Amino acid sequence: MLPAQRRQEILRAVRGGQAHVAQLAASFGVSEMTVRRDLRLLAGDGKLERVRGGAVDVGKEEPFHEVEVERFDVKDRIGAAAAAMVDDGQTVMIDIGTSTLQLARHLHGRRVTVVTTSLAVLEELLPDPEIELVLPGGIVRRNYRSLVGVVAEDSLRQLRADIAFLGTSAVDAEVGVWDTTMVEVPIKRIMIANSERVVLLADAAKFSMTGVVRVCGPESLDHIVTDAPLPQASRTTLAAASIEVTIA
Repeated sequence: MLPAQRRQEILRAVRGGQAHVAQLAASFGVSEMTVRRDLRLLAGDGKLERVRGGAVDVGKEEPFHEVEVERFDVKDRIGAAAAAMVDDGQTVMIDIGTSTLQLARHLHGRRVTVVTTSLAVLEELLPDPEIELVLPGGIVRRNYRSLVGVVAEDSLRQLRADIAFLGTSAVDAEVGVWDTTMVEVPIKRIMIANSERVVLLADAAKFSMTGVVRVCGPESLDHIVTDAPLPQASRTTLAAASIEVTIA
């Protein structure tokens, strides 16, 4: 991983909370000295704040439109593979995120019902008359174009789906799913609870990243769609939990 790319991944790890030097060093396979140097540079640019043992977010979340174009080809492959799992007539829940947005783009022309808290997914599918759209209410997170809060959560509890497609900030070695934005976690958990199958969209880089809040463990997942072979530790857990993996 190039230094510039590693620093971008560090910013994602810190987003919405904090991260520790030792944890970041282990995640990226570099020395703690290298991480400290990265943190000094990022702090100097005003992108995070250095604290004892690590760094904290300064509240400047990366805009959705900038995240969307990063590694676009990988996200598009993952989205296409995930869309192929959907049958006509099914109801699907689509989580926020840039990989899940690519999934939505591959659903055009399909006779499905889409439940989503992503305004980006809504905008993408709104012109398609074949797709029935269900949008919960809630508080709008403008920067990330999503709906959150108690109204969104209560609305989702009234709905069920055949498949939920989740995005994530990170996946640990035990295949625990993590997020960096606490306010999104209740939405994800309700989607998991109210769907027959749960499919996680996570490029292989997510398996070396960190999050702030644990969303769920492997017992909540049925399938993972990724872009490259996963670490051996993760493959062992996946096999034990009978989780299918598709490499797009």
